[in-house]
Amino acid sequence: MTGPDSQTKSVAVVIVAAGRGARAGQENGPKQYRRIGGRAVLSHTLEAFRRHPAIGDIVVAIHADDEALCREAVGPIDDRIVLVTGGPTRQDSTLRALRALADRRPASVLIHDGVRPFVDPDLIGRVVAALGDHDGVLPALPVSDTVKRADGAGLVEATVPRTGLHTAQTPQGFAFDAILAAHEKACADGLLDFTDDAAIAEWSGIPVKIVEGAAGNVKLTYARDIAMADERLNGASASFPDVRTGNGYDVHCFAPGDHVTLCGVEIVHDRRLLGHSDADVGLHALTDALLATCGAGDIGTHFPPSDPQWKGAASRLFVEHAAGLVRARGGRIANADVTLICEAPKIGPRREAMVDAMAAMLGIARDRVSVKATTNEKLGFIGRGEGIAAIATATVVYPGGLPA
Repeated sequence: MTGPDSQTKSVAVVIVAAGRGARAGQENGPKQYRRIGGRAVLSHTLEAFRRHPAIGDIVVAIHADDEALCREAVGPIDDRIVLVTGGPTRQDSTLRALRALADRRPASVLIHDGVRPFVDPDLIGRVVAALGDHDGVLPALPVSDTVKRADGAGLVEATVPRTGLHTAQTPQGFAFDAILAAHEKACADGLLDFTDDAAIAEWSGIPVKIVEGAAGNVKLTYARDIAMADERLNGASASFPDVRTGNGYDVHCFAPGDHVTLCGVEIVHDRRLLGHSDADVGLHALTDALLATCGAGDIGTHFPPSDPQWKGAASRLFVEHAAGLVRARGGRIANADVTLICEAPKIGPRREAMVDAMAAMLGIARDRVSVKATTNEKLGFIGRGEGIAAIATATVVYPGGLPA
């Protein structure tokens, strides 16, 4: 997590994602890990808070069986994010997450349903702003439909006046110490059936201020909700898909040796390429191209040449890591193209093996992979046979669309 000084200046977040989602059906797994717009529901939810400038530490409460699912869904977990094992109920999961924040003592905390992926920056901002004057804040929408109360036989018993009625949403915001104490007291008293955190706040005497919710901030409860959410995201990106292209370049000089490794294939040669790993220029360039499509730095950021653990390492590890980052952000690799620039060795006889190797490490069809070679016409250090260079281009399609 972030340091104590920064924590006191920011708002912490608890994302509750430990449920099984029985009403959405179980044939495709828990609903928080179903894919909408090419990414897991929870990934959308987490990203909304991770990007907001007011948010500090984030605790995600997950089911005991779901850590691998969660890590696959949300991708790399930085030091702002902590996973905790949730309990049998939402209330218990929330309390466990609040306890995980206790040693940080944040001034405020937002508590949000993991299956509300459409929470937007304005809504988060309204809740955070209201926390400046209130210990409890609830985003809600006025009830617009006529409300009926039915009897046990399903017959209308009465029409309920809708004046003053609201439907509650999340994130609900609270003074941290107050809501943690309220949860602890409810637990100690054996009161375990509260349906949201605002209800616990009301019970414990914390005044709760209503702020305007957002019509689009829907909770995905049923399978049809997930299908509609997927259509919503895919429809929004139909006109202007988010297609990104990244480029990479690498060069290594020759040293005494008996083979080179290019695009994942060993080739017998009278020299080797000098580098901290196996010096595979093709895969190094491809790694940078993939990282470029999601603004994730370069190969040196992730695999510093000063780190001895990468000495002699197979460069396919670097490509697979970069491809994993792309997929964690919902990206689909559409094409990978590598051009090797050298006077020797001959690339043509090993081209098909290189294509097969790259397709396997990227997890894409081989017709989406291209390996080409050219000489430098005897010019420069490459022309003098002093080394090999590579240029790579990767095309990745990400969920969503281009911003307006």
